[in-house]
Amino acid sequence: MAEVAPAAARAKAAKRRAPRPKKDGPTLGELVVKAVAASRERSGVSSAALKKSLTAIGYDVDKNKARVRTVIRGLVAKGTLVQIRGTGACGSYKINKNRQPWRCSQRCISIF
Repeated sequence: MAEVAPAAARAKAAKRRAPRPKKDGPTLGELVVKAVAASRERSGVSSAALKKSLTAIGYDVDKNKARVRTVIRGLVAKGTLVQIRGTGACGSYKINKNRQPWRCSQRCISIF
């Protein structure tokens, strides 16, 4: 029995795959920000128009619906985009011009 356990551990270690290399080019978040910034609309860009512009660039939106939604929500949470209308990932978005750069608080400085 003791001989079987090390062999099983070696077999498990051999099954691990090599990590995938990172893809070249801009991330989805960068593509979304560029698409919103390129818009000339005063009222912002709707999520449907944003998806159309991503499709025109060559991104497969139908295959990656959830990823697009989470990226949009993340950009709104970070403060990069401002949601003009709607809730969640639906609605219209603009670039946040009043975004404050991140500064380390006194508490943060005292930790380091």
